[in-house]
Amino acid sequence: MSDLVARTGRHQQRYQDGFRLIAGCIPFKYDENSSAKAKEVEVLMINSLSGPGLLFPKGGWENDETMEEAALREAMEEAGVRGELKEFLGCYEFKSKTHVDEFSPEGKCKAAMFALLVEELLPSWPENTRERKWVKITEAPEKCRHPWMKGALQGFCKWHADKEDAS
Repeated sequence: MSDLVARTGRHQQRYQDGFRLIAGCIPFKYDENSSAKAKEVEVLMINSLSGPGLLFPKGGWENDETMEEAALREAMEEAGVRGELKEFLGCYEFKSKTHVDEFSPEGKCKAAMFALLVEELLPSWPENTRERKWVKITEAPEKCRHPWMKGALQGFCKWHADKEDAS
């Protein structure tokens, strides 16, 4: 199967204790116009297909892949980016209004999120009906559609600040 085809269906979806397991990432890059001393971080966000606000790429973690492979696949499928996973940011719980099924009747989801340094921006990708937008890290919280994604963004900001302090 080509890696430029989105996976569909739920037959390989992972569940644990009533939670649908999700993997995703916060794609980021450094603004080329910022100074070497103060590299400004930008994150890539995508539009939601079901309402206002922006999202980070994420989706179901399937039985035949690792959590990291699922996060990389979702970044490519939903946002058309490839890169290097830099850090596990944590797990974030939320309830989905649209993904309720027999294994997660309450729509509970647990998302494992990673920081992804973008190395390649693809000209076309499986879900290229989505619009992608580079957002300055300082503006990203107000654009996040979901509170749990704001929490993941806070985790990203803490990790990035700690990384910068160490260098």
